[in-house]
Amino acid sequence: MKKPADFDPKSAAKKLVREARSGALATLMRSSGDPFCSLVNVASAPDGSPLLLLSRLAVHTGNLLADPRISLMLDERKEGDPLEGARVTLTGTAAATEDAHDRRRYLARQPEAEVFAGFADFGFYRLALESAHLVAGFGRIVDLAPGDLLIPVEDAAALIEAESEIVEHLNTDHADTLRSYATKLLGAPDGPWRCAGCDPEGLELQLGRRALRLPFRRRATSPGALRQLLKELAADARVA
Repeated sequence: MKKPADFDPKSAAKKLVREARSGALATLMRSSGDPFCSLVNVASAPDGSPLLLLSRLAVHTGNLLADPRISLMLDERKEGDPLEGARVTLTGTAAATEDAHDRRRYLARQPEAEVFAGFADFGFYRLALESAHLVAGFGRIVDLAPGDLLIPVEDAAALIEAESEIVEHLNTDHADTLRSYATKLLGAPDGPWRCAGCDPEGLELQLGRRALRLPFRRRATSPGALRQLLKELAADARVA
């Protein structure tokens, strides 16, 4: 099927993954192999891999520990008919992660989870992506490979290590600038928008449960490169 010339499925899928804060998790029942679906909160690792915080007491966790094959559907949660909105189904395997960056990024996007993240039965999991299926409207149905959705981060160690300090600095000292990014550059309603995180390709802004992705015009792999990009975006917001 021919796709509209202005449609970029890779960017559309990346946006859905970065902005999603909840989704439908499908696992296989360990007793029968039957499909089982549940609602979960989500976040994303620096490269875009989905992150989950799950309790071993939950049915879906027992299922994926027995068989790690899962799928995760994320949608843009638009008002009106949900079938008119974009959604992406991610397929792969789930594995426990003890990476400090994964924990920090999840809790930055799901701050209410801080109260139980340390409970003995809870653990963080990362989806190792094998394929993705994007539905973004009529004529916009595309199958994607992991390389179409995930971003390289091997050259961005300095940025990833400094992310928590960057986020704290932006939220403490540049709240008005973050607000202008959301309202002037992304057309969002006014409010106390905060930075939830950054990666080489974009900035995540959050207001309550709503999240927005601000893409960069070029990759940033160090704090200095990010600082320059943010200055340019601030100038764009002032003009807007």
